[in-house]
Amino acid sequence: MPPHEKISKTALGAETYVSWESCRQTWRLLEKLKKEQINIVALEQTKESVELFKFKPKFPLALVLGNEVKGISPKILKYCDKKISIPMYGKKESLNVAVAMGIVLYQIIK
Repeated sequence: MPPHEKISKTALGAETYVSWESCRQTWRLLEKLKKEQINIVALEQTKESVELFKFKPKFPLALVLGNEVKGISPKILKYCDKKISIPMYGKKESLNVAVAMGIVLYQIIK
């Protein structure tokens, strides 16, 4: 199934109004964005991560989210200018990636 068909099923028509593109190799896209002087921010729990609510975004900005189980690979994290995390309380240490994205986007554009 071509990438556009995969996204169409989930996006339910929104893909016709929002610009998007597919890239098989994330590192290639991140290199391109760096050349375009776009700030690359990873949503990942690391020792260097800044809490989302203390983060001061600089635009233009690209947000990188990883796999819900494995997160963002160390190779990809090396391309990121900043790492941010959502403060977690209680026993759970992660959120569903769609929920996490919603929280971060809301905070960044606020």
